[in-house]
Amino acid sequence: MSVLMNSFVLGLQGPCLPKTSHALRPVSNPLRSRSVRALPTKHRSEDVQDDLHTLLEILPRDLRDNLRNEPRRAQLLEVVMDLGRRPEARYLGESGGQYLRSTEVSIEELEEAQHAVGEFGGDNRAGIEGTLHRISAIRSRKGIIVGLTCRVGRAVTGHVDMVHDLLNYRKSILFLGRPGVGKTTVMREIARVLADEFHKRVVIVDTSNEIGGDGDIPHAAIGGARRMQVPEPSHQHRVMIEAVENHMPEVVIVDEIGTEMEATACRSIAERGVMLIGTAHGEQLPNIIKNPTLSDLVGGIETVTLGDGEARARQTQKTILERKAPPTFPFLIEMREREYWITHWTERSVDMLLQGERPMVEVRQRDDQFRVVIERQKLYEGDGI
Repeated sequence: MSVLMNSFVLGLQGPCLPKTSHALRPVSNPLRSRSVRALPTKHRSEDVQDDLHTLLEILPRDLRDNLRNEPRRAQLLEVVMDLGRRPEARYLGESGGQYLRSTEVSIEELEEAQHAVGEFGGDNRAGIEGTLHRISAIRSRKGIIVGLTCRVGRAVTGHVDMVHDLLNYRKSILFLGRPGVGKTTVMREIARVLADEFHKRVVIVDTSNEIGGDGDIPHAAIGGARRMQVPEPSHQHRVMIEAVENHMPEVVIVDEIGTEMEATACRSIAERGVMLIGTAHGEQLPNIIKNPTLSDLVGGIETVTLGDGEARARQTQKTILERKAPPTFPFLIEMREREYWITHWTERSVDMLLQGERPMVEVRQRDDQFRVVIERQKLYEGDGI
C-alpha cells in the first residue's frame, strides 16, 4: 500500500474509518504536516487530447483562422457567439474573455453553425461525433437559436492521481465544484482507470454525452467502460436504475446529480453494493447539507428534540440537527481548483458541521514538479451550517 494511502488512513483514524480488504502497513515516522508521493513516470505531466480542429470547423472562417493562430489555443475554454454581439473567446485561468473581431454575429452565421452541429437535445445541448466538445444553445421565445456556447472538450490523463488511492477503498465518491473546474474530465479518467486498471465492470450514465462524447460509439478516453445514453435529462434517474438492473455493473458513474429522484436513485444503487462516482451541484459540503433536494446524498438531516439531561450533557439546545442515515457517498471531494482539492470523510464532516464545529480534512494539491501533495489533519476552511 502506498505512502499516500497510509497518510489518508492516519488523517482519518478512528471508528469511522472505512474498511478495506487490503492490509495496511504502518508508516514509520510519517511527516507531521504533509505526505508527498512522487507520481509514476508516465503521469509526470498531463497528456491532453482536444481535437480542437474539429470544433473550429463549425465556426465562421474568420474566427477559425483567428483561433488557429492564437498562441493560447491550448488554454481555449469556449467560444461564445450571441446574435448582434461580437464573438468572444474565453480561456482557462483567465477572467473575462477576448473579442475575436469587431463585427457582430449574424443570424446566418448561427444557422450555419447549427447545421454543422446537427440536432440539439431537450437540454439544448449537442455534440460533435467522435469528440468531447459540447455545443449549447440559447433560444428566443419563438424557439430560434440566438446564441451558442462552443465548449472545448479535452481528454486529460493525469488527474486521477489526485484520487487514485481512494479508489482502492471501493467506496462511493462525490465530487463538488463550480462549472469549468474539471469535474467531468475527472469522471472520464476515473471511468477509464476503473475499467482498464482495476478491471471493474463500469457503466457510465451519460445524460448529455459529455463524458463519452457524441455519437453512438463512445470516445476512446473512457477506455473499456460502457456508456448508456439518456434520451431526456428528466429520465436520468430511470437510466441509472436500468443500468444496475440490466447490466450488473460494479461501478456506476453519473454526472450532475441535481434532482430528488436522482438522489433517491443513488441511494438505491449504493444499497445494492454498487460503487458510485458522481458529481453534484454545489461547491462545498455545506451547500449539499443545506440543500433539501440533495442532502440525502450525505445522509440527510433531521431535527431531534433532546431531553433536559441530554441537552445539559451535550451543552446544546434541546432542538438540534442530526444526520439521519449513513451517507450515500462515504467520500466527498470539493474541487476548489483544478489542482486543489479538499477531501472529506463524509460521515464525520457532516456530524461535526451539524454540531457547529469545523471538521478535519485532507488538502490535496500538486507541487511545481506535478507531484501529489497531501496535507493531513487540516482544519476545514469552508462555510459552516
